[in-house]
Amino acid sequence: MSQAPMQLYGYFRSSAAYRVRIALALKGLAYESRPVNLRTGEHAFPEYQAVNPQCLVPTLVTFAHSLTQSLAIIEYLEEIHPEPPLLPRQPLERARVRALALTVACDIHPINNLRVTHYLADPLDQDEAVRQRWSQHWIGLGFEAIERELAASAFTGRFCHGDEPGLADLCLIPQVYNARRVAAPLDAYPTILRIDAACRQHPAFQAARPEAQPDAPPELRN
Repeated sequence: MSQAPMQLYGYFRSSAAYRVRIALALKGLAYESRPVNLRTGEHAFPEYQAVNPQCLVPTLVTFAHSLTQSLAIIEYLEEIHPEPPLLPRQPLERARVRALALTVACDIHPINNLRVTHYLADPLDQDEAVRQRWSQHWIGLGFEAIERELAASAFTGRFCHGDEPGLADLCLIPQVYNARRVAAPLDAYPTILRIDAACRQHPAFQAARPEAQPDAPPELRN
């Protein structure tokens, strides 16, 4: 009997879901896409709350278990399917890659996601221009630190760590996508832009891009 594929609940523009899609594509793992429309509030419906009590995406359902939080999901995928590896073998190098990934996942992304910007709008009554400046500010602070590390480190190669994509790239590229959406200035980050360009040429990143997802609006698909 063949194993049923995993189900990935996500939203095409969610950077956290985007990370998991890249990991699945890099590892060649099949899954069923289960779109959850954050804009129309589907994440708060009782049906989805039963899958993920936090009402967030992504959720990966496998063997009737719901796995939440993108980095925990990616770590699970790394453990069940270790090739190709998303983390280097040496402990110091693994710590470097995790630090780069966490700079995005913990320091940039959480204060720029949809529920935060919605709260800025209502009840805090901040207009779209203020919300955009908010996002640009926090992205800039995080990218400045990442750029310095990438530009200075001998570990940086074609990708964030060496010449194969890994965990740091999985987190960085969706954040670059979001940075462009909010018109954050990027010219000061040439190493980040170089790595982003390399990733966008990789088939796994191409398959995972928001425009390629079944729930992307038709005008965005290409």
